[in-house]
Amino acid sequence: MDVLEYTPEPNDYAWTFGGVAPVRRVKPGTALRLWTEDAYCGTLRSTSDLASASLNMPYVNPQTGPFYVEGAEPGDTLVLHFVELTPARTWGVSTTIPYFGGLTSTDRTATLQDPLPERTWIYEVDTDKQTVGFQAQSSHLELALPLEPMLGTVGVAPAAGEARSALVPEMFGGNMDTPEMRAGATCYLKVNVEGALFSVGDGHYRQGEGESCGTAVEGAMNVVLVVELVKTPGPVWPRIENDEYLAVVGSGRPLEDAWRAGQVDMVRWLGELYGLDKLDAYQLLSQVSEVPLANVVDVNYSVVTKVPKRLLPQVEVYDGIHQQLRQLSLR
Repeated sequence: MDVLEYTPEPNDYAWTFGGVAPVRRVKPGTALRLWTEDAYCGTLRSTSDLASASLNMPYVNPQTGPFYVEGAEPGDTLVLHFVELTPARTWGVSTTIPYFGGLTSTDRTATLQDPLPERTWIYEVDTDKQTVGFQAQSSHLELALPLEPMLGTVGVAPAAGEARSALVPEMFGGNMDTPEMRAGATCYLKVNVEGALFSVGDGHYRQGEGESCGTAVEGAMNVVLVVELVKTPGPVWPRIENDEYLAVVGSGRPLEDAWRAGQVDMVRWLGELYGLDKLDAYQLLSQVSEVPLANVVDVNYSVVTKVPKRLLPQVEVYDGIHQQLRQLSLR
């Protein structure tokens, strides 16, 4: 297997999905060893650093990429299997930001409420214990939370020549902020432009479902992934497969429309896999689905529809490519 190593310089970051020239060309079957910067571009390093003074909008969520996948044509399915996600720093950072987050007024939900106080939390990483340390600022509470690395942003260039902010989740993927995007997972994305032009970034050392305050434990990440390509029609919404689940990530506003998007595409997926008509798939989904929130803070909200594999007959998904890449990565 060919291995490509790539660490971007600050001038190499992409800030959008689409509208950016590729940094490298890769063949299907290539493994990539990448480095990604945190969502704050590494500017917040202590509790005295505040986002309002350090961030330069819209230059947040820097992306590593895009990568041109040889042979990828519109309509194909891009396959990204995540082999390893490991913290690239000994600390992560989280914040409250004025008028941003799920439990404050925003520019879209305007109230007379004053903005929440601005704070920055630093989480120390203990690689031996595989934990990140929460330290309360108004009391003595300290907690060692499990280290659970994930990528907040994974996506391809949108269709129709669009360029979308790296803060946006949509059909092309983007800033979905789902903890399902972790090592051992395979992501399926519809190719919209020649070469797919995929990028990754926004590493989180851990994140609760919903990302309530708008920021996870943000951190630079070392990423190992394998790129593949399937010449079958790509999914409408991003799909994720791991050893236990099939999942679809729907994004939109209001929240119920994000939920509906994922549910409808899972109905399609169950129909494709098991030859079910729409109503049989709808009925089955109603009895087996799990629906964690990914984020309720981004420009669009993201909701995950998951189906446990243990409740379904064994079947090859995308010709069993997840199992193939999983076994290859475990060697």
